[in-house]
Amino acid sequence: MTNGGTDLRHLQLQIVRVRIAFRECVLRTLRHHGVRTTYEVLQVLSTLSTEEGIPQQMLAERTAKGKACLSSLLNHMQLDGYIERRPDPSDRRNKLVYLTPAGRAYWGRLRPLLDDAYAQAEKVLGVGEIRRLASGLEEVYEVLERI
Repeated sequence: MTNGGTDLRHLQLQIVRVRIAFRECVLRTLRHHGVRTTYEVLQVLSTLSTEEGIPQQMLAERTAKGKACLSSLLNHMQLDGYIERRPDPSDRRNKLVYLTPAGRAYWGRLRPLLDDAYAQAEKVLGVGEIRRLASGLEEVYEVLERI
């Protein structure tokens, strides 16, 4: 029997709360080590560290950012020397985004700090529980995409 979506709304609220807590945990960890940056910059650095040279549109999808928001963020990151945008040889209207050596160095400095925070959280939650929750959320995502 349905309860008017109350349970799904509760799930949505918990997901948002966890997302906010996760974000704050990451930023708190970095501040503890004297690093001042934004979560959005971390998302871009992390994505480009594994998928360098991707189109801005794909980067927007990977980081769940709107095109305008991402474009502004990339402008700042380019001014800071962390990324560069190059024309796509197959379609010059598109820009491909790359880390610069400074961007790779910055990510190399941040990654161990983040890995340590993730490892601490994994110890508390347990890898099995994390996998169970992730699997459940993937299932919810697939259902919502079909509705």
